[in-house]
Amino acid sequence: MIELKNVSREETIRYLGGAEIELNSAMERLLDVCEEELVRAAVPKYLYKKIELENSGLIEGEAVKKHLAECESAYVICATLGAAVDRLIRSAQVSDMAKAVVLDAMAGAAIENVCAQLDLLLAEKEDGKYLTWRFAPGYADYPIELQGKILALLDAPRKIGLCTNENSLLTPSKSVTAVVGVSDDPLEKRRRGCAVCNMAKTCKFRKAGTRCEF
Repeated sequence: MIELKNVSREETIRYLGGAEIELNSAMERLLDVCEEELVRAAVPKYLYKKIELENSGLIEGEAVKKHLAECESAYVICATLGAAVDRLIRSAQVSDMAKAVVLDAMAGAAIENVCAQLDLLLAEKEDGKYLTWRFAPGYADYPIELQGKILALLDAPRKIGLCTNENSLLTPSKSVTAVVGVSDDPLEKRRRGCAVCNMAKTCKFRKAGTRCEF
């Protein structure tokens, strides 16, 4: 079972922009309040399913094709913090924008925490095999429209209430879909670089002089 007991301060600050954040006593108190409220509101849910990649309809774009080149099967996964987190952020946007910004960043760190736990769960299931890192629709040239297909494969709208809107964005918003390749053989070490990222021109990490480490 995946739980969210706390949220990494380091990750939260990274999502906020890192180098520009001054950690004074007021900021520490705000982080404490946001973490308490976020952990209380979050209801982490997730689904995964192992599929054969051939004829799956999920290999669209050169980036994912290269990423999964050594894999014949993969897991499609999704995870969400739940609708209450979206409501918490929206409420803060009305009354306290600074708090809303911190909550939004912290929720980003929190869903990554949930996905990291799911990574470990899949690694345990595939003991002796090799897993790629998560490759999400919207990354590089991988069509964001495939989020809906992944959710359909997982029956996510019915099972955990995770859907896409008309723009293929996830609702609730603090959610993730991805493909994780499975290989019988050791995988070549590859890093996700800024050069192939579709967010390179607007990335807040690059503006702050850091990287997202994806």
